[in-house]
Amino acid sequence: MSSPARPVDAGTDAPHRLLEAAAEAFADRGFHATTTRDIASRAGLSPAGVYVHFASKEELLFQLSREGHQVALELLLRAAREAESPTEALRAIMGTFARWHAEHYRVARIVQYEFGNLTPEHRDAVLALRKQIDGVVREVVADGVRLGDFEVDDVRDTTLALMSMAVDVARWYDPEIKRTPKAIGASYADLGLRLVRARRSAAAD
Repeated sequence: MSSPARPVDAGTDAPHRLLEAAAEAFADRGFHATTTRDIASRAGLSPAGVYVHFASKEELLFQLSREGHQVALELLLRAAREAESPTEALRAIMGTFARWHAEHYRVARIVQYEFGNLTPEHRDAVLALRKQIDGVVREVVADGVRLGDFEVDDVRDTTLALMSMAVDVARWYDPEIKRTPKAIGASYADLGLRLVRARRSAAAD
């Protein structure tokens, strides 16, 4: 059942309000059932106000998808850079990625389930970001194998499994469950290290 529409905070700038409103509307009703009037109403604007900032409903979806992927990429790059070993890096990456998908589950679901509604050009742009995200993780896994920290038969397939685990959090997460995003992140960090059969564990965050 869809939740009641909640007005977006009028104190924020119009483009940001529209993005927040679109995220709420797409999550509640799905991309196809959502109209620009729905989005404008949630943002406290007139229907024509949407087109002042965004060319179409699809462009709003693209901006949500692109920004979500960019934030995730930056988080994973930082986690990898700040770690002193592949084990610490993978723990940080899995913990961060899983936690992000719980904390931002509404946007994450939109990104995953509405991806097919992007134009080919916009899909290609988002796919490029996904490849960069995969590349960060794949490099960490490959470094772990090279240094003897991980026992992995296929780096590419293992990277896919790791990312799929974290992304799937957005599918089942609900704020009403007892597990917090932080606890989920810690659990998935441990699961990730088990998957690569890490030979030594870094201290948990």
